Amino acid sequence: MKQLSQIYTVLLLVTFLSGCTTISYYTQAIRGHLALTMAGEPVDRFIASKGIPDELRNKLILSRQARRFASERLGLPTGDAFTAYVILDRPWVVVNLVAVPEFSLQPHQWCYPVLGCQAYRGYFHLADARQEERRFRTQGYDTFIGGVTAYSTLGWFDDPLHSGFTNLADDRMVALMFHELAHRVIYLKGDTAFNESFATAVELEGLKRWLTHQGDPSAFGEALTHLELRNRTHALVVTASADLEQLYQQKGVLSESRLRERKQLIFEELNAAYERLLANGSEGPFGAPPVAFNNARIALFTQYNQYVPAFRQLLKQSSYDFPMFYRAVESLSRQPEEQRQQALQELSERFEENL
Repeated sequence: MKQLSQIYTVLLLVTFLSGCTTISYYTQAIRGHLALTMAGEPVDRFIASKGIPDELRNKLILSRQARRFASERLGLPTGDAFTAYVILDRPWVVVNLVAVPEFSLQPHQWCYPVLGCQAYRGYFHLADARQEERRFRTQGYDTFIGGVTAYSTLGWFDDPLHSGFTNLADDRMVALMFHELAHRVIYLKGDTAFNESFATAVELEGLKRWLTHQGDPSAFGEALTHLELRNRTHALVVTASADLEQLYQQKGVLSESRLRERKQLIFEELNAAYERLLANGSEGPFGAPPVAFNNARIALFTQYNQYVPAFRQLLKQSSYDFPMFYRAVESLSRQPEEQRQQALQELSERFEENL
């Protein structure tokens, strides 16, 4: 999957934690984040520099405009986020590890102070993620490691802009900025799908308003085309997930070899359907087929896409008034989990794309 983001609050609490794995993880997180922030230079200084390419200067000027737009038109709390710029030596800022049991679609949960539990764990160094991945694979888990374009620290720190943003097309860079700033509005412990779907809804409507403000509202049609492709891919994943859930319920009835055989067949059918979906040459959210589908990969995709229509419907019901929408989301987040999921499902069913 492309252009992933994550919530990644770095807490200096290592001395209060026990266990070698926990300590080593927080150590790399702290070192990685501090190295990133210390490498930053003010965006304004880069813009004024004579030594940078015009293309980068224009991107940085655009980022400054988008940041102001986010605050003034979308009601997003920018603080000092994106006021510093870092040139990375890699295309991703961190990598995410997802681990799911061989015959389940429920991801392993890593739990953190303040943040609660999340269905992924981020690493600044690929080798560290690979090491943790091997531990899960020896236990029979399906795993997936994906590059993360950006992450949010929920306003605890002033997240920098970096080359992962500026290497994107203009509209994708702006949309990703809106997405990351949305994480500063609300965070629900232990519910990755809620948090990411909310941020994506803000990103989409924010992009629409931004393109209209820039005098190019027709360009939002391209964003909607990509969204429709993602939605259709999500429908394929939902179908495959239902088949897998039904299969995994037969654990203990069918032999493990039979379970693996039928599991592989479901993923082959998913790959064939995904390939047919991209027959016109479109670029799908999983990249070009064939895809190495497994439990971890589809679980992660579901986390990021499950409730986007629900939040877009809630925004519509809020008359596209962002402060009103944020209050409605906060109210929704306080509901018990079962009641909240039912409300999100009902919102999703009512949503229709407003072209």
